[in-house]
Amino acid sequence: MNGEIIALLPMKGHSERVPNKNIKLFHGRPLYHAITASLLKSRYIEKVVINTDDEFIKSNAKENFGEKVIIIDRPEQIRGDFVSMNDVINYDLSKLSDYNFFFQTHSTNPLLTAKTIDNACEKYFEIHDEFDSLFAVNRFQTRFYWKDGRPINHDPNNLIRTQDLPIIYEENSNFYIFSRQSFMNNGKKRIGKKPFLFETNKVESIDIDDQDDFIIAKQLYKLKK
Repeated sequence: MNGEIIALLPMKGHSERVPNKNIKLFHGRPLYHAITASLLKSRYIEKVVINTDDEFIKSNAKENFGEKVIIIDRPEQIRGDFVSMNDVINYDLSKLSDYNFFFQTHSTNPLLTAKTIDNACEKYFEIHDEFDSLFAVNRFQTRFYWKDGRPINHDPNNLIRTQDLPIIYEENSNFYIFSRQSFMNNGKKRIGKKPFLFETNKVESIDIDDQDDFIIAKQLYKLKK
């Protein structure tokens, strides 16, 4: 199965909470370089597809990664802050007819390692006869509440140990693995009707949404290196 998966790395030029987030310098290089390098170190990723509307990203990616990246120009109809990622993926798949398996991630996951990417790909091919897709999650065993103070997963009148509470999983947007067939069969969605939940560790699952996340990710990346 080596080299049978193509990575989808969508990036828009505009960012609301962290200006120019995707190309903001991260240890001396644009942020998206970190995840791109990890993807290209994977035994299972053949190429990285960058769907973008940003001219700098297009030229910089080709300059730094050459033929290992495929650039897809993002058309006007799928630009903006409120476009579903599934719509972007659907457009990518229409341009990538030679590929059947996809690993979708984001530039905002700079701590994701090639080892975890490989482990996830191996797990996907191990279970894909039973499950139609795979996505990354964080595991929680703690007390959750609704906004109005009502408990979600526990009884305040019977405080059992947190380690005995039901496990809850959070979709962490770290990555998604799916086939062309499952995407189309499930209403053009990256998560199918029977997905496998793949746990990632707290450090690698960090997703940069705001400036604080950026600072934390930079420090952790420095420590890991």
